[in-house]
Amino acid sequence: MNYAVADEFVYAANCHCSGCRAATGSAFKAFAGIEREQLEITTGRDSLLIVGEVNANDTRCADCHSLLFSVVRDGKFVHVAMGSLVDTPSIRPTEHIFVGSKAPWFEITDDLPQFEEHATA
Repeated sequence: MNYAVADEFVYAANCHCSGCRAATGSAFKAFAGIEREQLEITTGRDSLLIVGEVNANDTRCADCHSLLFSVVRDGKFVHVAMGSLVDTPSIRPTEHIFVGSKAPWFEITDDLPQFEEHATA
């Protein structure tokens, strides 16, 4: 399975919610957000494992089970798992979200802003 996405991400964050922790098997999910139509499945559409609904899901490779992206915001955006990108994106996470439910064994050691839930302006 392969996908293509332009390096035109709108935002990026580290999400510490229990859903992202479970999906990644890690302390948080580093993701970059982009409009859903900007992501194209180039090969292996039949090799996708979609967990959830059409407009709200985690999409994985059915062969290796790696998390590729999550469809969010009523299907309008995808949160691309930054670890699944082949090329280095120009964007970097700018904040930590859902730190109110972060793994108790993980310590955030950078200076990025932290939000208990979603980021607020």
